[in-house]
Amino acid sequence: MASVLETAELIDVGDQTVFNLAVWEKLLADSSLAALSYRIETDRHGQIIMSPPPAPEHGEEQFGIGKRLDQLLPAGQVITECPVSTSEGVKLVDVAWISKTRRQSQRGHVCFTQAPEICVEIISPSNTRRELAEKKALYLAAGAEEVWFCHRDGRMEFFRKEAPETPAASALCPAFPERVP
Repeated sequence: MASVLETAELIDVGDQTVFNLAVWEKLLADSSLAALSYRIETDRHGQIIMSPPPAPEHGEEQFGIGKRLDQLLPAGQVITECPVSTSEGVKLVDVAWISKTRRQSQRGHVCFTQAPEICVEIISPSNTRRELAEKKALYLAAGAEEVWFCHRDGRMEFFRKEAPETPAASALCPAFPERVP
């Protein structure tokens, strides 16, 4: 399958961010894709990756985590389904918290060229350990300071780039609970 860009070969493949932005802009402009209920991401070649919409519980967890982040870190913004340009294409972060300063630098972009400070993945039954490890590495490489996983039982797991072990709590939001209902 080819990239969604007709002229993908004309974009310098050395600049993945420029390529991702061009692909994502084209996807956002496609009304037939907007009508689909699938979650859409891309791979590094600009190919579309579609997955079924998550269960309602996923949305409840997104809202709950976002609401807590908004209460505990009012100096920033919470974004759900946040598109982030990575070395492997555009990925959607389930819940993101971004400082006002970083958000200001991202205004006008169709997807973020630098990941928000906190990227939260809500684990679905279909997620594999390998997929989660890859997303964690991609978000950290794209500039996230922390990546959090919300497990199916509500247990939270926190990761930092410079921390070799999994910390018991978030350094950016230490009051965030270890478990969410």
